[in-house]
Amino acid sequence: MVLSRRWSVFLVLVGVWSWVIWPRFAVAIWADPRAWHGGTPTSFLWVHAVLIVASLAIGTAVGLLGLRGWRAARRRSGDKAHAGAPGDR
Repeated sequence: MVLSRRWSVFLVLVGVWSWVIWPRFAVAIWADPRAWHGGTPTSFLWVHAVLIVASLAIGTAVGLLGLRGWRAARRRSGDKAHAGAPGDR
């Protein structure tokens, strides 16, 4: 499958968005009184921790796929530019 530059940029932005949003959400969950009961983490905290970790992993994977797609699109456009060069025949 070949990704266009537009889709590649979109995927990279989704990965960046994940890393901007989810750590902030983690801080909010950590400070939430429902996350702790007598100094012990509650299921509220654990469920959200799993959600945050999974979302960061997915965001990272999507962002890396977008980065790979961007690099491949750059190589393809570079190959097309050199295809018509005088010394290539």
